[in-house]
Amino acid sequence: MAYGVPIRLNFADMSQAFMREGEDQWLPDVAPTMHALIVFLTRENNGIRVYEKNQKIINKDRIVHEMSNGLTYGKDSNGRWEVVS
Repeated sequence: MAYGVPIRLNFADMSQAFMREGEDQWLPDVAPTMHALIVFLTRENNGIRVYEKNQKIINKDRIVHEMSNGLTYGKDSNGRWEVVS
């Protein structure tokens, strides 16, 4: 190894293992499963586990999930997660 020789790193060739997974993920991009929602919300909550507190059916056809983070989530007409007021 020679001293004083600059080393050029090509970050485009680096493994995905070195990148933090989920950095650019948004709620509508989360898979439409309860497990995926919990993993996403836990990651967004700085690793503090988020869990489902209650489940309700509204408008006779829509299931919504009250979570321990104080928000309620449901799926939109395209099956993507959204915050329900």
